[in-house]
Amino acid sequence: MTRLYLRIYLTVVASLLVYAAAFAWVWHSKGGPYDTAMHSQAQVILNALPPAQAPATEQQQTLDKLAKGMPVRLTLLDDSRRLIAESDGRRRTDDQRTLPRSGESLWTLHLPDGRWLQASLPPDGHQPLHVLLLSLLTLAAIIGVLVLPVVRRITGRLERLQRAVESLGAGDLHARVAVEGHDEVARLAGSFNQAADRIEALVDHQKALLANASHELRTPLTRIRLALELIGPRIDEDRRDGLQQDIGELDTLIDEILLASRLEALPHLEATEPVDLLALAAEECARRDGIDLEGTPVTVKGDPRLLLRLLRNLLDNASHHGLPPIQVRLQRAEDRAELVVRDHGPGLPEDEFHRVFEPFYRGSAARDRAGTGLGLALARQIARHHGGELSCRHEPDGVFAFVLSIPAVM
Repeated sequence: MTRLYLRIYLTVVASLLVYAAAFAWVWHSKGGPYDTAMHSQAQVILNALPPAQAPATEQQQTLDKLAKGMPVRLTLLDDSRRLIAESDGRRRTDDQRTLPRSGESLWTLHLPDGRWLQASLPPDGHQPLHVLLLSLLTLAAIIGVLVLPVVRRITGRLERLQRAVESLGAGDLHARVAVEGHDEVARLAGSFNQAADRIEALVDHQKALLANASHELRTPLTRIRLALELIGPRIDEDRRDGLQQDIGELDTLIDEILLASRLEALPHLEATEPVDLLALAAEECARRDGIDLEGTPVTVKGDPRLLLRLLRNLLDNASHHGLPPIQVRLQRAEDRAELVVRDHGPGLPEDEFHRVFEPFYRGSAARDRAGTGLGLALARQIARHHGGELSCRHEPDGVFAFVLSIPAVM
């Protein structure tokens, strides 16, 4: 993709070239200033020269007078381009009577009576083509030096604004950009800062409301749980167990909402340390029945509590929506650790592979509505905070699996 400052810079240079070409066309067009000046000059020279039928010596003397004090050599030729006289006084034989080389010619006038007058540099003079090219290159260099800093300053502010927008989009709500100048770019930067302030205020308000609501929900849940314990013998055991399960799910949901909100507010992990991912997986698998774990030890850098929560959510999902046996495989793939959680359930169609990580999406093939609907979304959030990614796929043997890929410590 072409950089904006290059496009503006090239546009300015191209505009100057177009202007120069248009100016040259107008200047040299028929009836233009150059054409008028050359016709006037030709008539003046014709008035000073003897007639075309005059002796060559007379024409030579007049040409010498015209060239006196001029740093160029004048050559007078007839209408057939044959040499009549030269201002340096040299005579040529008939086979030498040709025009000077094109590189030596400065200008040529076609006189009204058919003769030609040509001005050229002496043999030791500088070549006009080289002088012209050097002048053009010098002019181009001057324009480039003067225009580039101006263009770069304008686009530099746009690039800083772009980086601020990307930072805000990545979750850094404190991203702002300096307002420089008083032009449209400065007004755009000011509008961005105002919008970022409003977004940050709205998100802070939402997080505060969510935290307060979650805190307030825990209080009645605690009272309900205590009341169930007190009146336990008086109600049906199945109903009591159902109520306790509902309370447990609500408590888990509140906990996951608070954790997800806290992760959204963190641009990076608060504390990291080396974690043996195989040992962490073994610890979680030991709490469950029917989990087959195998792999090689791989050390990653992260928060062990969050990584344990990630593993727990993956195993809970496999237990609720899959079928045994559940298999956990850990291996090292180059500089990354790859953890695969397989189950033998129906899995998901490929068009739902991305949607399954959306909050509260349980999938069309789910066997029941167990779980909070936030487990996989929270697991992917934790993976990305560790510089990794969580995805799902069908294994070569057809088994559905979730795959965690996370940077490993060398």
